[in-house]
Amino acid sequence: MSVTTLVSRSGAMRPGGLVIGVDEAGRGPLAGPVVAGAVVLCKPRPAGLDDSKKLSKAKRAGLEETIKRRCRWAVGVVDVEEIDRINIFGATMLAMTRAVAALCGELGEEPLEVLVDGNMTPHGRVPDWCWQARAIVGGDALEPCISAASIVAKEHRDRMMRELAAAHPHYGWERNAGYGTAEHLAALRTHGPTPHHRRSFAPVAQLDMFA
Repeated sequence: MSVTTLVSRSGAMRPGGLVIGVDEAGRGPLAGPVVAGAVVLCKPRPAGLDDSKKLSKAKRAGLEETIKRRCRWAVGVVDVEEIDRINIFGATMLAMTRAVAALCGELGEEPLEVLVDGNMTPHGRVPDWCWQARAIVGGDALEPCISAASIVAKEHRDRMMRELAAAHPHYGWERNAGYGTAEHLAALRTHGPTPHHRRSFAPVAQLDMFA
């Protein structure tokens, strides 16, 4: 089952209309969901925003707390069953759509524009996407609202993977977040895949072939 999760706090509009930043986390791992964050920044915006991958764990956690307390935000989640059914690109576009839809539903207002990290947007790729969108390569480091979305998405997904790790302790998900590290691959070979592994991804599919 796919899930969209939403929590939000007070936020502000930019002059000329509402602008939402969107980014995803978890496109490359072998296990776990893909998660998208959507954020409308507050004023003044939180200091120190940057690409979530460039921030220390402590800095990222502190910024997430500030974003959630002061800004408007939502996350969209697509689980492994749907990733395997529609492929990871489609799942990423769908997670972004769910995040933006959840945030717009909470705000009760449509955005002037949605800024999307990367070189493609869900426009024309997901039927439910109905907003003006602009793709920005490297946007998670260039646009503060996308930076905030990247932080929310990564922190949310990392928490999900830590929770899954408690039930499946062999794979080191609390450390590798489901990515194909040497530790994770060795555990896959020894213990096989779990229901949370992406069967459409080659390292997992190859194990299924020889099971």
